[in-house]
This record gives sequence, structure tokens and C-alpha cells, in this order.
Amino acid sequence: MEWEVVIGLEIHVQLTTKSKIFSGSSTAFGADANTQASAVDLAMPGTLPVLNEQAVKNAILFGLAINADICRDSVFDRKNYFYPDLPKGYQTTQMDFPIVGPGIVEITLSDGSTRSIRVHHAHLEEDAGKSLHEDYQGMSGIDLNRAGTPLIEIVSEPDMRSAEEAVAYLRKIHSIVTYLGISDGDMSQGSLRCDANVSVRPKGQEEYGTRAELKNINSFRFVERAIKTEVLRQIELIEDGGKVKQETRLYDSDKNETRPMRSKEEANDYRYFPCPDLLPVHVEQSLIDELRAGMPELPDAKRQRFEEEFGLSAYDAGLLTGERSVADYFEAVAHSAGDAKLAANWVNGELSAALNRDNLAINSSPVSAEQLGGLIQRIRDNSISGKIAKQVFDALWNKEGDSADAIIDSKGLKQVSDSGAIGAMVDEVLAANPEQVEQFKGADEGKRKKMLGFFVGQIMKASKGQANPGVINSLLNEKLGD
Repeated sequence: MEWEVVIGLEIHVQLTTKSKIFSGSSTAFGADANTQASAVDLAMPGTLPVLNEQAVKNAILFGLAINADICRDSVFDRKNYFYPDLPKGYQTTQMDFPIVGPGIVEITLSDGSTRSIRVHHAHLEEDAGKSLHEDYQGMSGIDLNRAGTPLIEIVSEPDMRSAEEAVAYLRKIHSIVTYLGISDGDMSQGSLRCDANVSVRPKGQEEYGTRAELKNINSFRFVERAIKTEVLRQIELIEDGGKVKQETRLYDSDKNETRPMRSKEEANDYRYFPCPDLLPVHVEQSLIDELRAGMPELPDAKRQRFEEEFGLSAYDAGLLTGERSVADYFEAVAHSAGDAKLAANWVNGELSAALNRDNLAINSSPVSAEQLGGLIQRIRDNSISGKIAKQVFDALWNKEGDSADAIIDSKGLKQVSDSGAIGAMVDEVLAANPEQVEQFKGADEGKRKKMLGFFVGQIMKASKGQANPGVINSLLNEKLGD
């Protein structure tokens, strides 16, 4: 039987505010446990929540970015459940009247095709605390620093049909919120987390299958692996005569398996009701217009501009605009170097490889945009070859000099372009290899190009890699053609 996968994502995005959504407590990452939780965050008797205005503005910005409806009057609700990291006994969230209504997110897949993924809504809510299971001799600890941290939960329609589409959508959401500056999107710190609702159905069937929810997946790679693993589990289960249970499951990345956590609750289980401590949020049209006017250039617009302004391919432009920090770095390199295509090749190639090797974000790159731009300038004016440029880049990466020019001078790497000096080396190599010269002259055109590489290699060896390849090829063709 041929199966169709149906996926919907719920993405929790931590908003960049200095304080929590309903209190003045700090949201800074890395503080000692339970040092950033106030009486308001714990809903102690006599305390009242006060809504953080910036959190509302951030949510509206996201809605505008996906061309969604902005709810002029939204309502906060209490979602009731009992868990150790939620001492209030309820989470303040939004149910029937969320601040952001239906919108659209466009994704691009690896084959260049595009798809529109519908966003059902996005709502404001507070985060819960965190359960700690290490270093407590078989017991659990509770850290309430995150309690009350402002989030938007972005709920998609079940429009995705593969793990690849789900990851592309997640990446696009990550790109949008970081471009807007409403979240740092740091998945390692919990700033962006994802729940995946996964089901399968026979190809052609309209009715959805029974879904399982995969909770709190914290990396793009794990989202893809978790979905693929769960899809395989469900198909094998059904084909063996079993039935998929509606439940919440945990993805174990070490074992690459999903396992049950609890049966999946329905909305009724949470006994939602409007929060009596918070008034409905009324958003004036003037605020929406003001926020719209101040929006930055978003990923799709930037990608299109890079294609048109810099003449980049859709593929290169897509790679460079996926993250705002990468796009900003590239643009600085392109302006410094005066050659956007070479800049794109170096940022997507050598720089990207070095960052991945050392597990660094581009903001932490040892090679600045100005330094890389200076290196590319030396390639353009034939001061160094592409091969030597990689040596210079490695030296910059290892902090062996402040600029490409300084490293080229200190290491004596400047490319030799003097035709007289290179001509002498060409003569020496040809004189030392008479058999290869005769073979070259007797070969047909198709073989000559390959044979020419032998002579180029010998001359580069003689020049310690510093001879200009263009001059070498020109002189060889001239002398071997005699």
C-alpha cells in the first residue's frame, strides 16, 4: 500500500523582551536556578499580572510578516493542568481569540520547487518552568526561571507531506522571526522549540489518520529524524494489523526512536476559560500601521534583491538569506570585495566549511567581513591565486595577521605574474621533459588539455605555487605551439 504523510507543526518562539510577559522579572539566559521567578510568575495570592507591551508588538510583527489577520481584540485564557514546573496550576495563553489569525508561509524545497503552508493562527502565552532530572540522586528538581517567559505559539495547518517540507517550514519560521528581531531563535537555549503532529493515511484518502504528537524537538536535524522515525513506526504498526493511538510521544535522539509519554489531551481536558485577571487586548489600527512601516527587509525580499542586484543564482541567494546574520555578513563582504559572486562563493564555501568544522555561528567568525573582502580583492587583482588564497584564509582564521595583505607580505605569498620570470621556468620544465613535449605535440586536441596539466604542475612546483596560472598557460601554449 502507498502511504501519504500528514504533518502539522506547533512552533514555540521565545520573544526578545527584557522582562517576562506578565511581570518585571528578567528573561536573561543562564542565571542560577530560581533567581528570576517573582511572586507574580508564581501567581501568589495578592499579585496581578500586567501585560508586556513589547510582547504584543512582537506578535503583531510576526502576523504582518506572514500576511496574517491581526486580531484587533484578543483574549487571554487559562489552560488548567497540574505539573511540578507549573506551580500556578494553569498556563496563561490564548484559545478562541488569538492575536494573530490565518496567514501563509512560502517554503522552497531542495529541488527548487515552492509550496504554500497555511498558518492557522499564532497566539501569545507564557512559558512554564523546567524540570531537572540530573544530579538529584534519583529525584527531580525544578527551575522556575523560565516561568512567565513570553512566547508566541505558531500553529500550522496539516499541510506538510514530508519531513523535508516540515524542516523547510521550520527554517522559514526561524528565518522570519530572526529577521524581524523578535526572537534570537537559539534552539540550543530553548528560544525556538517544535512539536510535530504526525499521521499517515492511504494515498488518495481524504480522512486524516490518527496523529501522534512529538514534543519539544530542539534542532532542525532532530525534527527531520523524529518525523521519519515516527512515520516508519506508524506504517509498520498499521501494516502489522495494529492501530495508532492518539498520544504524546518523546523523541529519543540517542536511540533514534519515539516513545509514549502520555495520552493526548483534548481541549476539554484543560478546562479553558477567560483569564479574570487580564482585560481583552485591543490593538489600534494606528499601532499596526506604525509597526508595518518600520518592518525590516524580510528573507524573500532580500533573496530577490540579491538575485537582481548582485546577479546571484536563486540557489546561492537562498543559502545566503536563510539567516539574517549570514546575509548581513555576505553583503558587507560583497561591498568590500567589489565582486558579489566571488564573495558568495567564499561565504557559502570556505567560510561555511570552517564555521561548521569549529561549530561556530557566523557572528563568532575569526575572519571578519572586512578581512574576507580584502582577501577577495587580492584574488581579483591577481596578487594571489585561488590556492594561495586558501592558505591566507587559514592564516586569518588562526589570527596570524590582521589582514590578507599583512599575511601575504609576511609569508612571501604574492603571486608571480612577471612573464620573463615565469618564461624562464617554462623553458626549464620543457627542457627537462623532452619526451612529454614530443608526446604533447603528437597528440590530438582532445588529449592535449589533459597533458598540459603535467607541465602546469611542474611549473607550479618550481615556483612554490606562486606563479600566475593564467600566465603559465599562455606561455605554454605559445612555446608548445612552436
